[in-house]
Amino acid sequence: MLRLSLVVGAATTFVLALMAPAAMATEKTDTGKSMTQCDRGCLYGYLDKYLDALLKKDPSSLPLARSVRFSENNVMMDIGDGLWNTISGKGDYDLRFADTRTGNVGWFGVVYENGIPALIALRFKVQRGLITEVESVVNPRKGDGQFPNPQPQMLKKMRILERIEPENTRSPRERLIALADGYFDTLQQNDGTIHTEFSPDCNRQENGFQTTNQPNPPVPSDVMKLGCEAQFKTGNFRYDDRLRQRRFPLVDEERGLVLASAFIDHSGRLQQVVLTDGTVVRTHYHSPHSYVLFELFKIVDGKIRQIEAVFPTVPYNMPSPWFHPQGNHQ
Repeated sequence: MLRLSLVVGAATTFVLALMAPAAMATEKTDTGKSMTQCDRGCLYGYLDKYLDALLKKDPSSLPLARSVRFSENNVMMDIGDGLWNTISGKGDYDLRFADTRTGNVGWFGVVYENGIPALIALRFKVQRGLITEVESVVNPRKGDGQFPNPQPQMLKKMRILERIEPENTRSPRERLIALADGYFDTLQQNDGTIHTEFSPDCNRQENGFQTTNQPNPPVPSDVMKLGCEAQFKTGNFRYDDRLRQRRFPLVDEERGLVLASAFIDHSGRLQQVVLTDGTVVRTHYHSPHSYVLFELFKIVDGKIRQIEAVFPTVPYNMPSPWFHPQGNHQ
């Protein structure tokens, strides 16, 4: 029986090695047990393999764990459903990042559903050579709120998001998460108080729009003409009632990136907002409304420098199947 177990174990290790798209390293955990860890190139190899399978509408070639969990726009489903049925192409926008400590890889891009462009943010997790979690957020051209339609053609590749930060200027993982969480604290019921640190050069791109420092905004908005911190100091976003079920599943420490997930809830109670300078503006949300989001933060020298977000509308107050109150700061 022992001999059979050794043979099966050796065979399993050999199969996983063949399935891995790039080099994997074996290291010891705190308990002394060995585990297989993907480096950045390895995780990107899995990403390429996933995107290739998605374009072919066939997940059968993927090294999926038997208990793999898959969601699209916060709804759990079988992998192979949802976008897998409707994808007809992929755009050139390609923003990828990785957390080698937790085995998570992320991607922001553009896909086409039956010829119609949509923005997508994707995260999945690799453990011991197998994909165990896949979480995707897809924002199609349907138009609501202050974002009339996602604009893939307006997406600009921000090279700073791909920059490796010098080791002596990197913030520790816990600090990176705290700065992203502070951004959400600043946004929630925004009263002009700043709960994080912003770079003077901070910019934000949301659903294909640059929503900061826009001299000629694509939609009528005075606040879009301002920078990140200046926008929040106006109290313009007071109608964002809740930033709830916040998660931070991926931290790319080399690049100073944090991928966050959360919901923005609008109760619809506020039909107008009084800004900190006394100006009265009309709000965008006139009935109960929620977004589910993937938001990526680039932090340089301890300050938020660039933000990238994709967020479609979901049912109001929708819960997350991924949220665990005690285990979301990985």
